[in-house]
Amino acid sequence: MAVIKHKEQRVGVFIDTQNLYHSAKNLYAYVVTTESGEEQGFFEALEKLGIETKTKDLQVFYGGAKKADWDVGMAIDAISMASKLDAVVLATGDGDFVPLVEYLKYKEGSQVEVIAFGKSASSRLRDIADDFIDLCEDHEKYLIGGSRWKFPRT
Repeated sequence: MAVIKHKEQRVGVFIDTQNLYHSAKNLYAYVVTTESGEEQGFFEALEKLGIETKTKDLQVFYGGAKKADWDVGMAIDAISMASKLDAVVLATGDGDFVPLVEYLKYKEGSQVEVIAFGKSASSRLRDIADDFIDLCEDHEKYLIGGSRWKFPRT
């Protein structure tokens, strides 16, 4: 599928916040609240940018094991909204989303783009997406305070 981009395009952007941090217009961010609550300022900043955030409490299991995961919720939202969108953008480098990308492309006919830090993104996720945007390539463009984030060049 050719990557089509235009101003009137209906785009759904789904951010796996635990996987990466960034912001844009009309996004959904999936976040986990920890016991300390130290991330509250970050969540408030996302909301001020107009990003709808969905929060989930950190699960603490007997013995102290902890789990924080929004993968299923993010996948369900992307699938349920796909028919109303021209493109789906997944902000994650997590290879667990490969089946979601395949479903959206081949069953829903969606254009699927992935934006993530290329150095840590799943190679399979990069390959299966219609387009991959590497946040490591232009720090000033993609990251707030981009000049202070330094990534080694390969």
